[in-house]
Amino acid sequence: MADPARRAAGTGGSPVPSAGPGSAPDAAAWLQLDRQLCFPLYATARLVTRLYQPLLEPLGLTYPQYIVLMILWEQAPCTVGHIGQRALLNTNTLTPLLKRLEQQGLVTRLRRVQDERVVEVHLTPAGQALQARCACVPRQVLAQVGFAADKAAALKGLLVELMDALGPGETA
Repeated sequence: MADPARRAAGTGGSPVPSAGPGSAPDAAAWLQLDRQLCFPLYATARLVTRLYQPLLEPLGLTYPQYIVLMILWEQAPCTVGHIGQRALLNTNTLTPLLKRLEQQGLVTRLRRVQDERVVEVHLTPAGQALQARCACVPRQVLAQVGFAADKAAALKGLLVELMDALGPGETA
């Protein structure tokens, strides 16, 4: 039997309750869990993040640290502000995360000489080397999900479109 949370997050209803001719949808219809867009997004994000844990734990990483390292592997050095924008993380979340990565010897944080208010994050040789060890993680997660690559790409496209509609920030 299917998990009740998955049934509720499934295709049980349109996100917008319909009303009969000449009547408005009632409040109860708007509050049905299976009609919410937010719940399947929330539940899926938690479930997918959970898939990463056993893959990242042997590497000494949490999922948010992995996200930050992926940003740095694409473009390092970069500012704390840039990382926050790309990862959609606030400074109060990002600063302790970067401090832990620095304590692990994966990054260094340096203030810009021209403007000491700006902190740049650099990968250390250990941080650069970790990229090769993480290279298999995306494929392993995709294999665990069981989605075909084209289906995953289509879903990612829809999610990026939704992120763009919800607000500013890079979503690449």
